[in-house]
Amino acid sequence: MPNNLSQETSPYLLQHKDNPVEWFAWNDESLKKAKDENKPIFLSVGYSSCHWCHVMAHESFENDDVAKIMNENFVNIKVDREERPDLDDIYQKICQMSTGQGGWPLSVFLTPDQKPFYVGTYFPVLDSYGRPGFGSLCRQLAQAWKEKPKDVGTSAEQFMANLTKLERVSDGGDIEKSILDEAAVNLLQVADTNYGGFGQAPKFPNAANLSFMFRYSKLSGITKFQEFALLTLKKMAKGGIFDQIGGGFHRYSTDARWLVPHFEKMLYDNALLPPVYAEAYQITKDPFYLDVVTKTLDYVLREMTSTLGLFYSAQDADTNGEEGQTFVWKKREIENILGSDSDIFCIFYDVTDGGNFEGNTILANNINISSLSFKFNKTEDEITEILNRSSKKLLDVRSKRDQPGTDDKVITSWNSMMISAFAKGYRISGNEKYLNASVNAAKYFSEQFSKHGFIHRTFKNDTPKLNGYLDDYSYLVNSLIDVFEITADSYFLDMAQKIAHYMIEHFWNETEKSFYFTADTHESLIVRPKNYYDLSVPSGNSVAANALLKLHHLVNDETFLQISKQILELNGTSAAENPFAFGYLLNVMNLYLNHPTEITIINSENSEIVNSLYKKFIPEGIIIEIKNEENLKSLSKYPFFEGKEFSDKTSVTVCKNFTCSLPLSELSKIEENL
Repeated sequence: MPNNLSQETSPYLLQHKDNPVEWFAWNDESLKKAKDENKPIFLSVGYSSCHWCHVMAHESFENDDVAKIMNENFVNIKVDREERPDLDDIYQKICQMSTGQGGWPLSVFLTPDQKPFYVGTYFPVLDSYGRPGFGSLCRQLAQAWKEKPKDVGTSAEQFMANLTKLERVSDGGDIEKSILDEAAVNLLQVADTNYGGFGQAPKFPNAANLSFMFRYSKLSGITKFQEFALLTLKKMAKGGIFDQIGGGFHRYSTDARWLVPHFEKMLYDNALLPPVYAEAYQITKDPFYLDVVTKTLDYVLREMTSTLGLFYSAQDADTNGEEGQTFVWKKREIENILGSDSDIFCIFYDVTDGGNFEGNTILANNINISSLSFKFNKTEDEITEILNRSSKKLLDVRSKRDQPGTDDKVITSWNSMMISAFAKGYRISGNEKYLNASVNAAKYFSEQFSKHGFIHRTFKNDTPKLNGYLDDYSYLVNSLIDVFEITADSYFLDMAQKIAHYMIEHFWNETEKSFYFTADTHESLIVRPKNYYDLSVPSGNSVAANALLKLHHLVNDETFLQISKQILELNGTSAAENPFAFGYLLNVMNLYLNHPTEITIINSENSEIVNSLYKKFIPEGIIIEIKNEENLKSLSKYPFFEGKEFSDKTSVTVCKNFTCSLPLSELSKIEENL
């Protein structure tokens, strides 16, 4: 019999609608029930593609005996962390403080007024793995609530005191290049120089940190930082974490070599990684990196895009309860599909009889095409053609297998990241489908803001839900600037400003010189959270600093510059000491210290000039391509474009260090001014 989750729109919550647990969503009704009945709350936070969330659900939440204990003693609340990152942020911090680790599923026991008194992650159904069984844990905590309420209250107050301390920020300091120097050295100390990435297993793709290494290498002239970033990107793209035939990145690698991934695919990884691979292509001109960009973007268009042109959140790691089932291969199967081409394919992708993952093979590449060319006496072009057609055949076969579940909700911030990724992909490839994908989604969210007067967090079947968080606003502003740069359509610049002003009005904390995670119109929680760390995704504060800094240079609004500067000053010392958690912020700081280089292309008729600029690594560049006179007229109200005239041939104006060049029409002269 369905419980209270049957009317929800979150795929994660709907996965639990038939549990014997009497689940509630987080809402006024469920919170009131806890207070009225004086029952503690069991809060379970997860997401649809979370493997261990599924395990705990099957073991405990589908268990009638465990459900009986839960229903009798607790008000049980399910939360999709992607819908409610505010709740996840608060209680995840509690978990990390008390246990030294966090993650999902997040399991928190709360007083009726939402204060935590016991917290953990995954609990097995019976005592094992050094963890208490969930059923017995529920009995113990229910007994403590009834018999030792003072002890429970003391525990809750201690958690709250620690959380309050954690939410405070230390005073910052001046923005200086020395911060970047210290951060780069500290970051390299945790680098794996053999296989790339940071630390040992498990390894996550830290796109912002790699982008910072590119920027610092350019700034300092020290090549080892760039070399490390390129090593990491190549190892990742050749490993099992990258879907070799279908494109797109899995969540993380369980080993140091990037071979065995956790097979879920998150939209945000596949939005954050293409821009840094695009930068690698700009730096090296190696088509390998361009290929990774296009394969990833094509994967998103093929498997993660709705009929409205919006982007889904995730694909599960599991298929039919088995992790990676859709993605792995037997050698015999490949030989039957490919015939005579299988020899080359199997050597290239390390396919063996015994496999490299539980008797199966995860496709990964450890050999170069030139070696195969020599071994099989074929040209490199012939080898490439065999690999390409083989990949297409296998992808076609794979598409007919049972597929992992897709979380089809649309998250504004993650979609905004994807808009920026498509914009970057268009710039380096010239492929119009990437431009169209970027512009279409940007228009959708802009129109939603105009329609409602604020941003929503999620959409399901074009129906919005939940008010947006700082991430949704800052990422959207950032993406609208990216779209404006490639279209020169004043609509996107105007919308970026409107949304930025709304963000400042409702999220900015003038006293602490930073943005809250929730708006001043948001429901009252035990704390009003803030987030400064660039982890799986960059923080809203870091992205806001970037967007506002760029906006200032485009529209000359001093408010934008001051807020961006204050965020950088507040976090500069922390970023130097702990760069791993501030990768994106360090990139913004680099932009601030070097000053944006403002490049205006008027009349893009000379494709050689346009393509050269787009394929050049200019991390501090704000490049606006104005294709027609009408666009230029609509932008003349902004100082950035004031005085510029449309001509019958391509000209480029470069403004750097508060000085602008004359209109330039020769590529050599343009490059001299960059």
